[in-house]
Amino acid sequence: MESLMDLLKSNLDYGIIGILGFMSFLMVWFAVERYLYLRRVDVRGFDHLDELNVALTRNLTELSSIGSSAPYVGLLGTVLGILLTFYEIGQGGNIDVKTIMVGLALALKATALGLVVAIPAILFYNGLLRRVEVLVAEWKKIHGYEAV
Repeated sequence: MESLMDLLKSNLDYGIIGILGFMSFLMVWFAVERYLYLRRVDVRGFDHLDELNVALTRNLTELSSIGSSAPYVGLLGTVLGILLTFYEIGQGGNIDVKTIMVGLALALKATALGLVVAIPAILFYNGLLRRVEVLVAEWKKIHGYEAV
């Protein structure tokens, strides 16, 4: 058990930051790709509304998933960091208040990093989804669809 805790203690930050960094890279990739596509797409080239919707919303699910799951990845890092702090105290480690507070503060950085990834992902998702709605409305106007 002690070797598992030592492994967690030495690699927790790298693991959580690595996962959140990868999620952040994917978020930027998907957001830029969708932005560039939605900026240049010609809705007149689509004959069916469903075909247009599929093309316009590609990669938006991934963007939404990153925005909704990044805080949980950060929370996992925080919970594991707090677990390690309490484990160290329970093993007769330094029970100094300063040491406990530093351990807890470092654990909370994972939650903050999760939010740093999630908030822009949700903002990008909402902005891109709005652009999709505008393009669908343009397609409906061109093809004579009436609002119900």
